[in-house]
Amino acid sequence: MARYLTDEPLDPARLLAQVASPGCGAAVLFLGTVRRSAEDGDIEGIDYSAYHEMAEAELSRIVEEARGRWSGARIALLHRLGWVPAGEASAAIAVACPHRADAYAASRFVIDEIKRRVPIWKRERLGSGASRWVEPAHA
Repeated sequence: MARYLTDEPLDPARLLAQVASPGCGAAVLFLGTVRRSAEDGDIEGIDYSAYHEMAEAELSRIVEEARGRWSGARIALLHRLGWVPAGEASAAIAVACPHRADAYAASRFVIDEIKRRVPIWKRERLGSGASRWVEPAHA
Protein backbone atom coordinates (compact mmCIF):
# COMPACT_ATOMS: atom_id res chain seq x y z
CA MET A 1 0.00 0.00 0.00
CA ALA A 2 1.20 3.50 -0.81
CA ARG A 3 2.18 5.77 2.04
CA TYR A 4 0.47 9.13 2.00
CA LEU A 5 1.55 10.63 5.35
CA THR A 6 4.97 12.09 6.03
CA ASP A 7 6.72 14.26 8.57
CA GLU A 8 9.15 15.54 5.92
CA PRO A 9 8.83 18.70 3.80
CA LEU A 10 6.97 18.04 0.55
CA ASP A 11 8.75 17.79 -2.81
CA PRO A 12 6.32 18.85 -5.57
CA ALA A 13 8.75 17.93 -8.37
CA ARG A 14 8.94 14.37 -7.05
CA LEU A 15 5.14 14.05 -7.06
CA LEU A 16 4.90 15.42 -10.60
CA ALA A 17 7.55 12.93 -11.72
CA GLN A 18 5.51 10.09 -10.19
CA VAL A 19 2.47 10.92 -12.33
CA ALA A 20 4.28 11.82 -15.57
CA SER A 21 3.25 9.74 -18.58
CA PRO A 22 3.44 10.19 -22.35
CA GLY A 23 -0.29 9.37 -22.45
CA CYS A 24 -1.22 12.30 -20.24
CA GLY A 25 -1.55 15.71 -21.84
CA ALA A 26 -2.23 17.54 -18.57
CA ALA A 27 -0.66 17.56 -15.13
CA VAL A 28 -2.05 19.57 -12.23
CA LEU A 29 -0.24 20.24 -8.97
CA PHE A 30 -2.15 21.40 -5.90
CA LEU A 31 -0.27 22.63 -2.83
CA GLY A 32 -2.16 23.40 0.34
CA THR A 33 -0.05 25.77 2.42
CA VAL A 34 -0.30 26.98 5.98
CA ARG A 35 -1.42 30.58 5.76
CA ARG A 36 -1.31 33.65 7.92
CA SER A 37 -3.86 36.33 7.06
CA ALA A 38 -5.96 39.07 8.60
CA GLU A 39 -8.96 36.73 8.79
CA ASP A 40 -7.01 33.75 10.18
CA GLY A 41 -4.87 35.62 12.67
CA ASP A 42 -1.18 35.59 13.53
CA ILE A 43 -0.61 31.91 12.77
CA GLU A 44 2.99 30.79 13.21
CA GLY A 45 2.22 27.28 11.98
CA ILE A 46 0.05 24.23 12.45
CA ASP A 47 0.64 20.97 14.28
CA TYR A 48 -0.97 18.15 12.26
CA SER A 49 -1.76 14.80 13.83
CA ALA A 50 -3.64 11.70 12.70
CA TYR A 51 -4.50 8.13 13.52
CA HIS A 52 -2.06 6.77 10.93
CA GLU A 53 -3.72 3.51 9.96
CA MET A 54 -7.16 5.05 9.58
CA ALA A 55 -5.90 8.11 7.69
CA GLU A 56 -3.72 6.04 5.32
CA ALA A 57 -6.63 3.69 4.56
CA GLU A 58 -9.01 6.57 3.82
CA LEU A 59 -6.44 8.37 1.65
CA SER A 60 -6.00 5.14 -0.32
CA ARG A 61 -9.75 4.84 -0.84
CA ILE A 62 -9.95 8.43 -2.07
CA VAL A 63 -7.15 7.88 -4.60
CA GLU A 64 -8.78 4.68 -5.86
CA GLU A 65 -12.17 6.42 -6.17
CA ALA A 66 -10.61 9.21 -8.21
CA ARG A 67 -8.84 6.72 -10.48
CA GLY A 68 -12.17 4.98 -10.99
CA ARG A 69 -13.98 8.22 -11.88
CA TRP A 70 -11.33 9.64 -14.23
CA SER A 71 -10.07 7.01 -16.63
CA GLY A 72 -6.32 7.16 -17.07
CA ALA A 73 -5.78 9.41 -14.06
CA ARG A 74 -2.40 9.10 -12.39
CA ILE A 75 -2.45 10.45 -8.83
CA ALA A 76 0.23 11.04 -6.22
CA LEU A 77 -0.36 12.72 -2.89
CA LEU A 78 1.33 13.43 0.39
CA HIS A 79 0.07 15.09 3.58
CA ARG A 80 2.43 16.28 6.27
CA LEU A 81 2.10 15.52 9.94
CA GLY A 82 3.83 17.32 12.78
CA TRP A 83 4.83 20.98 12.82
CA VAL A 84 4.39 22.90 9.56
CA PRO A 85 5.32 26.61 9.69
CA ALA A 86 3.30 29.30 7.91
CA GLY A 87 4.20 29.48 4.24
CA GLU A 88 5.08 25.79 3.88
CA ALA A 89 2.96 23.16 2.16
CA SER A 90 1.02 20.71 4.30
CA ALA A 91 -0.62 18.83 1.42
CA ALA A 92 0.47 18.14 -2.15
CA ILE A 93 -1.55 16.44 -4.87
CA ALA A 94 -0.29 15.76 -8.38
CA VAL A 95 -2.73 14.52 -11.00
CA ALA A 96 -1.99 13.67 -14.62
CA CYS A 97 -4.75 12.82 -17.09
CA PRO A 98 -5.11 12.64 -20.85
CA HIS A 99 -7.12 15.92 -20.75
CA ARG A 100 -6.84 19.05 -18.57
CA ALA A 101 -10.48 19.24 -17.48
CA ASP A 102 -10.22 15.77 -15.97
CA ALA A 103 -6.89 16.58 -14.28
CA TYR A 104 -8.40 19.66 -12.61
CA ALA A 105 -11.58 17.81 -11.64
CA ALA A 106 -9.72 14.84 -10.18
CA SER A 107 -7.38 17.11 -8.20
CA ARG A 108 -10.30 19.05 -6.75
CA PHE A 109 -12.14 15.84 -5.89
CA VAL A 110 -9.09 14.49 -4.02
CA ILE A 111 -8.51 17.60 -1.87
CA ASP A 112 -12.22 18.07 -1.15
CA GLU A 113 -12.57 14.43 -0.06
CA ILE A 114 -9.44 14.65 2.10
CA LYS A 115 -10.89 17.66 3.91
CA ARG A 116 -14.25 15.94 4.29
CA ARG A 117 -13.26 12.37 5.19
CA VAL A 118 -9.70 11.98 6.47
CA PRO A 119 -9.10 12.16 10.23
CA ILE A 120 -6.24 14.65 10.29
CA TRP A 121 -6.39 17.12 13.17
CA LYS A 122 -4.97 20.64 13.14
CA ARG A 123 -3.83 22.76 16.06
CA GLU A 124 -2.78 26.28 15.12
CA ARG A 125 0.01 27.97 17.04
CA LEU A 126 -0.28 31.76 17.20
CA GLY A 127 2.44 34.38 17.50
CA SER A 128 1.22 35.13 21.04
CA GLY A 129 2.13 31.59 22.09
CA ALA A 130 -1.52 30.54 22.33
CA SER A 131 -2.86 27.60 20.35
CA ARG A 132 -6.27 26.56 19.11
CA TRP A 133 -7.78 23.50 17.50
CA VAL A 134 -9.27 23.98 14.04
CA GLU A 135 -12.77 22.63 13.62
CA PRO A 136 -13.13 20.37 10.56
CA ALA A 137 -15.95 22.51 9.14
CA HIS A 138 -13.52 25.45 8.99
CA ALA A 139 -10.54 23.51 7.66
